[in-house]
Amino acid sequence: MEKKILITGGAGFIGSHVVRLFVNKYPQYHIFNLDKLTYAGNLENLRDIEDKPNYSFIRADIQDNDAIMKLFVLHRFDGVIHLAAESHVDRSISNPLEFVMTNVVGTVNLLNAARFIWKGNFEDKRFYHISTDEVYGSLGSIGLFTEETPYEPHSPYSASKASSDHFVRAYHDTYGLPTVISNCSNNYGAYQFPEKLIPLCINNIRFNLTLPVYGKGENIRDWLWVEDHAAAIDLIFHRAPNGETYNIGGNNEWKNIDLIRLLCRIMDRKLERPSGTSEKLIAFVKDRAGHDLRYAIDSSKLQEQLGWKPSVTFEEGLEKTIDWYLSNPEWLAHVTSGEYQKYYEEQYIKR
Repeated sequence: MEKKILITGGAGFIGSHVVRLFVNKYPQYHIFNLDKLTYAGNLENLRDIEDKPNYSFIRADIQDNDAIMKLFVLHRFDGVIHLAAESHVDRSISNPLEFVMTNVVGTVNLLNAARFIWKGNFEDKRFYHISTDEVYGSLGSIGLFTEETPYEPHSPYSASKASSDHFVRAYHDTYGLPTVISNCSNNYGAYQFPEKLIPLCINNIRFNLTLPVYGKGENIRDWLWVEDHAAAIDLIFHRAPNGETYNIGGNNEWKNIDLIRLLCRIMDRKLERPSGTSEKLIAFVKDRAGHDLRYAIDSSKLQEQLGWKPSVTFEEGLEKTIDWYLSNPEWLAHVTSGEYQKYYEEQYIKR
């Protein structure tokens, strides 16, 4: 193989799309998917490529420094695409230390291993760290996050991601490690764990369950189709200069309540229910602590320098997303019941 690429968190939502893209697009690369397989890691996401000759799965925890170092020594990875992270804001409020250990300590473990194995010979090497727009804090009614926006995280999750970003830049500045960073807006699409807004609502509408909406639903997010995000990661990994940061956004700002109402209308049509049926399921609940009002990404740097742009409008992407979930009820049933967690044992232990 021409290169050995380690993708961390590759059994997760965004990670599985990146793994699939790289395995299929670059048969000359050997792709190593490292995942701890927590609640959000699901190997069923990768059934279609798990037997490809240029794909290997490694179950490991990035918090385990010894295990990570041994893997780097054994496989001598040429590149790292680091997506492994605790990412759910509500969970970070309940257990902030877990986010520190995974998102901060885990990232530093990977940086140390890459620095050790590459030993200053950084030619054709790359450490790519994927982050979030939440590190920038909250916007008012106008303006966009740019790569120069000062960091102002408001939740334990965003604080842990901001810290990991700083460590990646510090390793570039101090040791010359060949790093790049991207900060993305809210992703949506197939294979997303249904604690997140869009798949949660799709699944609840199917079973006529309540659609919980924080506060008045006035919070605004920029939505990025996950396959467009994977395409941007591909471009940045291969073409970005070392030390650069890129913002990735979908140019799709929606108030949460407007998004949910649009989703309700589409679901009513697809499920052949009377118009307005699903909207009756909306229930406003107490707002999340430290809930940022608005995120919006300026991705012009990425578009101008590397030629990336979103391939779908939000409405198109949402239709594709809903169609996937409605066509894959078995996947949703496995995820919501916990059955998906048996897949690793069945595929990698018993056979």
